[in-house]
Amino acid sequence: MTYQEVLENARTCIGPFCKACPVCNGKACGNKVPGPGAKGTGTVAIQNYDAWQKISINMDTICENKPVDTTFELFGQTFKYPIFAGPVGAMKLHYGDKYDDQEYNSILVSACADAGIAAFTGDGTNPAVMEGATQAIKAAGGKGIPTIKPWDINTLKEKFALVKDSGAFAAAMDIDAAGLPFLKNQTPPAGSKSVEELKEVVQAAGVPFILKGIMTVKGALKAKEAGASAIVVSNHGGRVLDQCPPTAEVLPEIAEAVGKDMKIFVDGGIRSGVDILKALALGADAVLIGRPFVTAVYGGAEEGVSALAEKLSSELADAMAMCGVHSLSEITRDVVR
Repeated sequence: MTYQEVLENARTCIGPFCKACPVCNGKACGNKVPGPGAKGTGTVAIQNYDAWQKISINMDTICENKPVDTTFELFGQTFKYPIFAGPVGAMKLHYGDKYDDQEYNSILVSACADAGIAAFTGDGTNPAVMEGATQAIKAAGGKGIPTIKPWDINTLKEKFALVKDSGAFAAAMDIDAAGLPFLKNQTPPAGSKSVEELKEVVQAAGVPFILKGIMTVKGALKAKEAGASAIVVSNHGGRVLDQCPPTAEVLPEIAEAVGKDMKIFVDGGIRSGVDILKALALGADAVLIGRPFVTAVYGGAEEGVSALAEKLSSELADAMAMCGVHSLSEITRDVVR
């Protein structure tokens, strides 16, 4: 199944809001929420994508002719590529009736593991969402990263028990989900966390902890102080705050401030292997990609995920070879301009 076939099939079943566009750049969905759109004016998702397109890469083929190695190590696990599926939830609300959250995560987690990568799974107000996600990760031998909303500590401890039982090699929290409209005034309560509160969360996790939703140096240093093992530079695809900068713009200064103290992921509008190379050159260790994996699941289930992973990985390997870098460790800032 080709990725083009995946897109064409997705358009027949993905629901009224997402259009399964040839390139997921935020322009067709705008501010459609429910749906995959961004908050407010709906421009942040568009700016995320456009910011990567404004960055150029430097070609250099005067180098040794040898194979490209895209393998990536994280917390004792080895992956074929530095590519992870991002967490997405409320599938029926935003993407149509074909899959609920449990069905979506079950397909995504196993298919990503088979492709040599891993999926971050979503969370929701319904406890069955996290239960299903962790069951899928357990079935995949722990090859997945459950992502938990910023609930109160008692709810978090209940969810971390599920994480432990799943054998997941890491856990994450999308701290910026405090800005999601559908989480406001809900039970269990969810919201922002102080550094001291996050220290308790990190300790309760029991596995390497990834904090998603970092957009400033100040935020990254707070995550470090709290004991996070990694951060995700992310504005939640524009879905939590209008008029914030694109991730490509803030990544370099965050990476410089953090150094090698934490692993750095980035998401937001990354849509090709060339974009992935740009992100790595600007300081990320790996990337998360969200909406295109939704299209892949709706358009081809496991085959769709495989097709997307193959597309991204082949584009990344080709771009690396054409820039004269043959392993992830060789990618430096001078690859981009």
